[in-house]
Amino acid sequence: MKTLIVDDERLARKELINLLKPFQQIEIVGEATDVEDAQEQIAKLKPELIFLDIQMPGKTGFDLLESLDAVPKVIFTTAYDEFALKAFEVNALDYLLKPIQPERLEEAINKLKVEETPPTAEIEKRTLGKEDQVFVKDGDKCWFVKLADVRLFESDGNYIKVYFGGNKPMIHKSLNALDERLDDRTFFRASRKHIINLGWVENIDTWFNGGLLVQLRGGEKIEVSRRQASRFKEKMSL
Repeated sequence: MKTLIVDDERLARKELINLLKPFQQIEIVGEATDVEDAQEQIAKLKPELIFLDIQMPGKTGFDLLESLDAVPKVIFTTAYDEFALKAFEVNALDYLLKPIQPERLEEAINKLKVEETPPTAEIEKRTLGKEDQVFVKDGDKCWFVKLADVRLFESDGNYIKVYFGGNKPMIHKSLNALDERLDDRTFFRASRKHIINLGWVENIDTWFNGGLLVQLRGGEKIEVSRRQASRFKEKMSL
């Protein structure tokens, strides 16, 4: 598993590298000292796992996750236990308190699931499919969300409202830019304001002017414009 270590302290990175040596499934492909460095390394190396410090000069580990379109598996490493609750709120793979104990590291590694690595060409495309997870931060609340669980993206000015579970947090992204990244086998641009997850469609009715009214399993009703209706019918094999 291609692994990146993100920590501003050189000795902390060195110690973690030494602790990881016994784990043959872990391949350390790089180190990063801050958020900007990590962003570059992630774009270049495409790690499957990140050991991530939370408190770093300038921006935090949460800021890094918020900046990524798709988020790899994450194990937090930090000396600040006050962040523990927040880390668990975002459903990280695990949380390791510094100094890292070998037995706790082993527990974290054992939580990793061996998954089939997608072909390199698919990784290069960076298309976001239902198996990808994204990091969503809204105020003090943070989540790791699997795209399969996101039923709707709704444009709201310069923000996007993300619908999953009972949550509707706002993220500062463009719906057009997101639409270009999402796998069109799973997500459909219903209108100027909405992208829906086809797997969450519960009911479809005819609507005004040749459009359609789609009801999602979450209860939301979304109008599919006349322009998009024929494409939607093809997607849903109507």
